[in-house]
Amino acid sequence: MNLKQSFTIALILGVLSITAWELYWRSQGYFPDLDDDKYLWARTRAKVDEATKSDVVLIGSSRVLFNIQVDVWEELTGVKPIQLANAGSTPLPTFHDIVENTDFKGTVLVGVTPPLFFSTTVEQAPPWTRASSRSEFYNNRTYAQRLNYILSIPLQNNFAFISNDDESWFDDINLKAILNTIELPDRIGKPKEPPFRRFQDIDIHRNVRMKERMVSDTAFANSIKAVWKSMLTSEPKPPPPDKKGTMDYFLSDLKKFQARGGQVILLRNPSHGFFKDLESLAMPRKEFWDRLVAEARVPAYHYEDHEGLNAFETIEWSHLSASDADAFTENFVRILLKDGLITNLKTN
Repeated sequence: MNLKQSFTIALILGVLSITAWELYWRSQGYFPDLDDDKYLWARTRAKVDEATKSDVVLIGSSRVLFNIQVDVWEELTGVKPIQLANAGSTPLPTFHDIVENTDFKGTVLVGVTPPLFFSTTVEQAPPWTRASSRSEFYNNRTYAQRLNYILSIPLQNNFAFISNDDESWFDDINLKAILNTIELPDRIGKPKEPPFRRFQDIDIHRNVRMKERMVSDTAFANSIKAVWKSMLTSEPKPPPPDKKGTMDYFLSDLKKFQARGGQVILLRNPSHGFFKDLESLAMPRKEFWDRLVAEARVPAYHYEDHEGLNAFETIEWSHLSASDADAFTENFVRILLKDGLITNLKTN
């Protein structure tokens, strides 16, 4: 057998193997989509460097990702917000990056999830590193990494088996996630953590929408609740909130941002049940949110105070369904337009 024949056979076997693997995962209900990884975040972060006074940057944690729909915002105002929120993280490192490393003078919407916003300023702490590591990657990425990601987008959009999300999802299609599905005997008596399944989809603009299965499948939604409970009740307990440190850090950056003409808006997204009870107990509104608003002296919107924002029930105590997120975004944008805080380019 000559070299050409060997190459042809190898090529055919490779194509057949990839096809079989792709068809298998599609038969399991998977479909092509993007990963919310550091590469997609960096691609979005690059837009801030070219943003104008009329632009809006969204920062915060997953509630901003799920609840603020950038397509709805654009439809109402003609401005597509730049979505830089990060799940499970404080917005402080991202805001600091914008203040120190850009000339942006537009509007920054800061989502305040109390357990994360007031958590820490310790650079090694997970809520901090989840955000800061992405800013560092953006500022240090190579041209090869940029080109590699550009070339990966068509593959991600066409093959279901390609998955390399930064988060460790139980139902991801990569070696680490697949190994986590293997049942092993318990040898040390450690409680088994519930599987953390992906319950959202994301597009190239980092617009996140909750999967419809969360609404129609109660058992699936309850599996996410089980993860939240496990995270927040397991040992060791997280350190107490650092209200003074986090507020001082934020207010220092806020002062610099305002000095060059930037505007900041604070938003407290809805939470219910287990999350709301925990947040109210550990970080009472009067001592944390109200204090932050008083010190920052910027426009601030708490969902409980506005009829257009308090009529929605979170699916798993922390995030809105896709349809509710559309309505929540529309109502919030109309409030901001009424208050003269954002620009409607469609009427200009």
